[in-house]
Amino acid sequence: MGSDASSKGPIPPPVPRSSVAPALPPLPPTIPPPPPTISAPPPKVVSGSQGTQRSQSPTTGNSRVASGVGSARSIFWRDDLPQAEDGPDESHEGLESWRATAPSWLFSLIVHLLLILCLGLIATPYGQRITNVVLELGTANDGGDAIETFTLEGASVELAESPLDAVEMAESPDVLAAEIETLAPSPLTDAVASTDADVTKVAIISSGMLSGRSGSSREALLAAYGGTAETEDAVQMGLAWLARNQEKTGSWSLRGPFGGGAPSENRLAATAMALLAFQGNGNTHQEGPYKAQVEKGVKWLVRQQKQDGFMGTGLPTHQKMYAQAQASIVLCELYAMTKDSWLRGPAQLAIEFAESSQSAEGGWRYEPRQDSDTSVTGWFVMALCSGQAAGLEVSSETLRQVSYFLDRVQHYEGAAYAYQINSGPSTAMTAEGMLCRQYLGWRRDSKAMARCAESLSGDHLLDEKDKDFYYWYYATQVLHHFGGSPWRMWNEKMRVMLPAMQVTDGRDRGSWDPQSERWGPTAGRLYTTCMAIFCLEVYYRHMPLYDVQLK
Repeated sequence: MGSDASSKGPIPPPVPRSSVAPALPPLPPTIPPPPPTISAPPPKVVSGSQGTQRSQSPTTGNSRVASGVGSARSIFWRDDLPQAEDGPDESHEGLESWRATAPSWLFSLIVHLLLILCLGLIATPYGQRITNVVLELGTANDGGDAIETFTLEGASVELAESPLDAVEMAESPDVLAAEIETLAPSPLTDAVASTDADVTKVAIISSGMLSGRSGSSREALLAAYGGTAETEDAVQMGLAWLARNQEKTGSWSLRGPFGGGAPSENRLAATAMALLAFQGNGNTHQEGPYKAQVEKGVKWLVRQQKQDGFMGTGLPTHQKMYAQAQASIVLCELYAMTKDSWLRGPAQLAIEFAESSQSAEGGWRYEPRQDSDTSVTGWFVMALCSGQAAGLEVSSETLRQVSYFLDRVQHYEGAAYAYQINSGPSTAMTAEGMLCRQYLGWRRDSKAMARCAESLSGDHLLDEKDKDFYYWYYATQVLHHFGGSPWRMWNEKMRVMLPAMQVTDGRDRGSWDPQSERWGPTAGRLYTTCMAIFCLEVYYRHMPLYDVQLK
């Protein structure tokens, strides 16, 4: 590990420094988990508000899941899935006499017509939101006599186009905290009763992982989760700085033309991070005040892609897989946000490269299929989850192997995480590992997650004297999803501290200085600026994964 620490490039550096305090208070030492001997059943892939669709990969033969733009809660343990309750049998008066006189072919014709109608309904936009359809043929008792019956059962259908459509919203987004609690909890979330006093419950039914990024949804989520006018002003100033520094080719540079650039170049990573910042605020190549910048940027990015989906040709060994994963997130998010058909092919290619490059340990690192670390793995997990949100084909086995890798780098029964197998935990890797766990289906009421959240917000709160934007980026997401007092403590400091650190005048107005930031000297001003913007967009950048308790 020592030799790696000195060679890290400008992309989120993987090796935590040895002086970082443990992610949790001292506990009795534990033996790292052995190679995958997982007692829990493997995760079952579900696709948001739609039913699971499986197909065989033409290249790998693995089972894939084609997820519609549905809930970000994509992966669940089988034991955690809600079980449908059987309703009472209903009798059909008069059916016996009708069945006795009607010819058998007529009865069969009616049944088959019903089946055809059901299939046709499922193919429509409204039918795609049906989570379960069961045609039940059997017998029922009516007055003691057995007769043949058939019943058609349709499960819940979500008709709201926006997660906020179920609430009558006033002009001000401030009504969200008061009125959104009338929403029914999502059947795929695990609500946890908070012990805090004066709690407002926010139960958001997500119609998509990225559905809160624009319009009234963004404003409402910003208010509900503690964003302010100052955080939004900081985001807009940061995006304006990025727009001013886009190159004529459509790409961005880590080196400059701004001050405080990185000592080495990586245009793929720089372009991907800039685009993620624009997309997080609702901009696409089709709409938004920065649609021209996004269009030029994504076209440049797609031009870098090879036939196997790889985009990092020519980059240093320790940087290329970071950049590849970040660029993959860009393509998947933009396709999910727009459904623009020309993006589907590049996005699917990026997913297939991610699957084919996974190592035997279950994660990713510097070279395809050779090694694993939590830092690179976290970016690829987000790429795969973004692919699911976009409705792309994602291998369930790939995600299952990620869980095996996390089992082997975890400490304190899953409350902390290390950079690699048989190494000690750090704050940054703990936050990144827990975010992966959240997207891979861990329950919010797990003791490990609660313990992790308390440690991140209590023992490792943001510290102006120890600036680590990489850690802040992952911890902000974990705590936003977890909610409750840990999120409140973190956000109350973040929403004041980050805007106060932003440059407010001169040519670099809107950016964040890289000096004194842990990875700033090697990653540069564009890196620190994008990471800060990601943190300040957290209120709406990704829809919450759980029913959240806000105070």
